[in-house]
Amino acid sequence: MIHGWVVVDKPQGMSSADVVAKIKRLFNAKKAGHGGTLDPLATGVLPIALGEATKTLSYVLDGKKSYRFEVKWGEERSTDDREGEITATSDIRPNPQDIEKMLSSFIGQIEQVPPIYSALKVNGERAYALARQGKEVVLTPRQVEIESLRLIQTSPDSACFEVVCSKGTYVRSLARDFALHLGTYGHIISLRRLMAGPFQEKDAILLDSLLQIGHNTELIKYVLPLQDALVDILALEIQGIEAVKLRQGQTIVSSHKEREDVALILCGGKPLALAKVGEGRITPLRVFNME
Repeated sequence: MIHGWVVVDKPQGMSSADVVAKIKRLFNAKKAGHGGTLDPLATGVLPIALGEATKTLSYVLDGKKSYRFEVKWGEERSTDDREGEITATSDIRPNPQDIEKMLSSFIGQIEQVPPIYSALKVNGERAYALARQGKEVVLTPRQVEIESLRLIQTSPDSACFEVVCSKGTYVRSLARDFALHLGTYGHIISLRRLMAGPFQEKDAILLDSLLQIGHNTELIKYVLPLQDALVDILALEIQGIEAVKLRQGQTIVSSHKEREDVALILCGGKPLALAKVGEGRITPLRVFNME
């Protein structure tokens, strides 16, 4: 049984769920899940948890993300990307100086309205399903954080950016709002994720490369340890009878006095559990069954 992470460089045109299904089948995993949806249009870093690593998914989902994206000026699209219908046009094309000046307005805590073609629920139904039915979709603004934002290059009709942002940020909404701020319309024509939590573009392998290897022992070298998703939390090592008790779901005594809402507990360097630590005790939250 394989437990760990496979970081896939998602190809364009596939859904994240389809990629997960292929990886799950390839590695013969009982459980699999991804660390943050990418639209079919998008490419790039898609971390996939296998086996017991699925218990750490939230730490990647909640982590920072980084994207490179290109915005085409002059057209508004129903989906805020190139796959939607044109809903408005403008002859205005922003110059590089105005684009650079705009960036500071979108750094820090900002509010954005998600695209109507999104998976958010409105009265129990997915927004995109309502939009496809021609129904009016009203989504409330949500607060996200833009840590950094830079202009990479420009052309008369488009501009390329890189952003580091919090979870829940819609890059399609950023593109739309950039254009409106600059007095025109705009939409995404390309989108690539460079980072998802602790996983970087350099960690990713093309899906086709993995599929070409097939059901082969060589595949295992592309599985990253479960704990690679947990680099930002405290790790504590325990041994002997204490490890046995914790594995059985029992609270144990600890010499660690500082309070930690979540810590990674190891035994012999191998992940044993996620646990709450404080007041001289370690209380298991999620136990890993790595056998």
